[in-house]
Amino acid sequence: MEWIQDTFKTRKPIIAMCHVRALPGDPYFDADGGMEKVVDMARTEFLALQEGGVDAVMFSNEFSLPYLTKVEAVSTACMARVIGELKSEIKIPFGVNMLWDPYASLDLAAATGAVFIREIMSGVYASDYGLWDTDPGAVVRHQMRLGLKQVKLLWNIVPEAAKYLADRPIEQIAKTTVFNNRPDVICVSGITAGAATDTDVLARVKEAIPETAVFANTGCKVSTIEKILAIADGAVVGTTFKKDGQFNNHVEPDRVKEFMDKVRSIR
Repeated sequence: MEWIQDTFKTRKPIIAMCHVRALPGDPYFDADGGMEKVVDMARTEFLALQEGGVDAVMFSNEFSLPYLTKVEAVSTACMARVIGELKSEIKIPFGVNMLWDPYASLDLAAATGAVFIREIMSGVYASDYGLWDTDPGAVVRHQMRLGLKQVKLLWNIVPEAAKYLADRPIEQIAKTTVFNNRPDVICVSGITAGAATDTDVLARVKEAIPETAVFANTGCKVSTIEKILAIADGAVVGTTFKKDGQFNNHVEPDRVKEFMDKVRSIR
């Protein structure tokens, strides 16, 4: 897992989420504010995260609710605009996540120079979005066709708002996912954005695949991050950086700094 140190310049990195507001075509898009408002809000949130000391950032169309498992082209194009307008200000590694479409995430990485993506890329699920199927072999072949061999794949095996249809222990899912797909990272989540990752589940997954990086994917807080990083190789953090720790609110610089001060004290 030397690539983690090479990519993030630290061990046990904190990847902060930059939750981009609803985009054109999304049900909750602010048509009056337009894309200029989306870009301005993304810039404010991103700079708060970067200046607060996070190790990396992941841009996601988090407010494109309800999510699609096949993202419309306009959403990917608008995300590319957001990142393109911020590119000269980005001083830390960044990744992308087009919810919930790994092909769109890879397309966005190709357009912007992202160094990693996070997605659901394997498994079949009963979900809030209907029956959710995947094709990991096709996803990786799309990655290769785009010339993105260097882009790291963060492989979420506990998707939010969904349940794996096969009745298998999480350890087995982790082992077979690693054997069949060779992910760079396995991500373990709670049931929604901001919901705590179960540390018992996290520990079981890490024990099952000790040679593969495992990240906590949701619900990390100042009060829990020490316990989480005692198990995980890193964490993806979003909601806890926002005012009152609420998903719909905006990032508060003081919350970012407090969290990262805690992380630096324990790693």
